Amino acid sequence: MPRYKLTIEYDGAGFVGWQRQDSGPSVQQALEEAVQGFCGERVTIYGAGRTDTGVHALGQVAHLDLPRELPPGKLRDAINFHLKPWPAAVLEAEPAADDFHARFSALERRYRYRIVNRRPPLVLDRGRAWRVPQALDAGAMQAGAGRLVGHHDFSAFRSSECQARDARRTLDGLTVARDGERIDIEVTARSFLHNQVRIIAGTLKQVGEGRWSPDDVTRILDSRDRRLAGQTAPAHGLTFLSVRY
Repeated sequence: MPRYKLTIEYDGAGFVGWQRQDSGPSVQQALEEAVQGFCGERVTIYGAGRTDTGVHALGQVAHLDLPRELPPGKLRDAINFHLKPWPAAVLEAEPAADDFHARFSALERRYRYRIVNRRPPLVLDRGRAWRVPQALDAGAMQAGAGRLVGHHDFSAFRSSECQARDARRTLDGLTVARDGERIDIEVTARSFLHNQVRIIAGTLKQVGEGRWSPDDVTRILDSRDRRLAGQTAPAHGLTFLSVRY
């Protein structure tokens, strides 16, 4: 059976997350039903990252197997036609090797957490960023972020519901960049723990406000105690940017 790789974007506000769930519509469900709509086949679509409710994607990657070969452009357009009116779109479809797996073949995933640092309410960035009215020092946030780069036990930076057996992960990059009111936190790693990026964002916010120092970030990391880290930042500020294979 021919295998195809899909690059997908979606607005997470319309879904309960990537993975099929009984609690509401998921991105995976919408895509699988779109494929069934145009070819009559029930397929399973595998994604590179299991984004949570409300998390967006600009470059989610998935794969599926079809019973017959189709031109990639026709596959993309057919899925998009049947995806309506869901807030999701296939940006690109391309043939993939038989051993390609969207999740297990990934070498690096990249996320962005966006904060808008201003007092007025958000209009254009509403639902796409976390509004923080208190002044934030992005330089201090970057200094704190530097304490988390590398291989560590991130027990303090994962949800209590995280099912990973091992909390050790390697962050290949973690940067904080300010452009006017926007502060973007970008993080790259092969894999992440549940809510890891959002807890990092909530912790760095505390550093930006001057409540904690970069040394406190190290203290929290070493404690391995989730109760000492910052809040889990709102899901709508998080976007899955890309995957490298």
